[in-house]
Amino acid sequence: MSVIKRVVIEPVTRVEGHGKVTILLDESGKVVQARLHVVEFRGFERFIQGRLFWEVPVLVQRLCGICPVSHHLAAAKAMDIIVGGEKLTPTAEKLRRLMHYGQMYQSHALHFFHLASPDLLFGFDADPAIRNVIGVAAKYPELAVQAVMMRKYGQEIIKATAGKKIHGTGAIPGGVNKNLSPAERDVLLKDVDQQMTWAKSAVKIAREYTTAHLKELLPFGSFESNHLSLVRADGAMDLYHGNLRAVDAQGKKIFDQIDYRKYVDFIAEDVRDWSYMKFPFIKKLGPESGWYRVGPLARLNTADFIDTPAAETARKEFRAVTGGKTNNVTMAYHWARMVELLHSIEKIQALLNDKDLQGSDLVVKGERREEGVGVIEAPRGTLFHHYRVDKNDQVVMGNLIVSTTHNNEPMNRAVSKVAQDHLSGVEITEGLLNRIEVAIRAYDPCLSCATHALGQMALDVSVVDVEGKMLAQKSRG
Repeated sequence: MSVIKRVVIEPVTRVEGHGKVTILLDESGKVVQARLHVVEFRGFERFIQGRLFWEVPVLVQRLCGICPVSHHLAAAKAMDIIVGGEKLTPTAEKLRRLMHYGQMYQSHALHFFHLASPDLLFGFDADPAIRNVIGVAAKYPELAVQAVMMRKYGQEIIKATAGKKIHGTGAIPGGVNKNLSPAERDVLLKDVDQQMTWAKSAVKIAREYTTAHLKELLPFGSFESNHLSLVRADGAMDLYHGNLRAVDAQGKKIFDQIDYRKYVDFIAEDVRDWSYMKFPFIKKLGPESGWYRVGPLARLNTADFIDTPAAETARKEFRAVTGGKTNNVTMAYHWARMVELLHSIEKIQALLNDKDLQGSDLVVKGERREEGVGVIEAPRGTLFHHYRVDKNDQVVMGNLIVSTTHNNEPMNRAVSKVAQDHLSGVEITEGLLNRIEVAIRAYDPCLSCATHALGQMALDVSVVDVEGKMLAQKSRG
């Protein structure tokens, strides 16, 4: 009888939500299976059934305390269609965009500096006592302050547009419920130049780390994949609105400029019995080869250009590393994320100087409909909200495909790749455990869109044989 050994990492740390990793090894210590399990069940698609449709943009953002704006706006875009108000006024659309770029800015800053930077600054094998946000603050105090102030600025943008920093109410079906006053605008403009400087320095940190460690990072949890995102009609990156584009690992378009309201014709979801998260795939390619990545890396691979100058320069530098070809390096997510951070602050600066934000025409309505789809590029990737509403204004169907769900298969492949490359025998080391988590953290996952879990958490890992005999054990926390 062959002996199968099982390694469990539970919970995965420095990500949002709760998940675990299981790794199966044969008698020789070779990895035969590695999986990322999402062990939460949220049920929001059922919770909202029977609720009035105009409540949904406020309700669904309770999925998350870090990216609630993404759910708020995706649901609002779907409800725009329900009320026939998808053609927003200039004031309403620009205020929503400002809210969204504030969300992108604060979320990207939080992930890069608080969750990912301990691995990048101290190394994957560093003492876990210092490999955390507290260690970063102790050794790099100026960087820590910068990180806090960057996130604070993004949250102030959200507060000014949504009413409060977390779980705001600014977007309503057909528009928004407030404009941006001159006083609010001036407060935000006062600090935008400093934020621009910090954003450029963040790109520099990510670029220099990636290029300096390229030989090590190229194979780390990396593999060829398809990529999906929204793009503007002219092919530009657009984080708020656009059409769907998917490209393969060589950059060849699988489909392009697809109206996202028709997503069900192009994307399906697979279900597996060991995870509460689904596994989306491109229908015409099937579940075996149709899976894809979303998020910053995918967006830089799908977009033809970025329409803000500093971020476009940064995008070209990013693409130059792979000779202009599609970048399939998992750890390049961090660099791509900082390019988007820079793009977001450029957009914020331009919008704050736009007089439309002080307009008073905030809401539009038209022909009432019973079905609406809203899609937006959340910090972690493409986010789908799909609803049906009855004649009594009650929601009868809701389907959400969150960003991390799209990345489910890629994260599992990253876990498997790192485990196969770095696990040997039955010895369990802290560095090994962290390497597996590093690969997951590159995607900045929001596991079932829960809240962040910062720093070290309690962790017990055991290796047992098929008869239950303990072969090795390690604990931390």
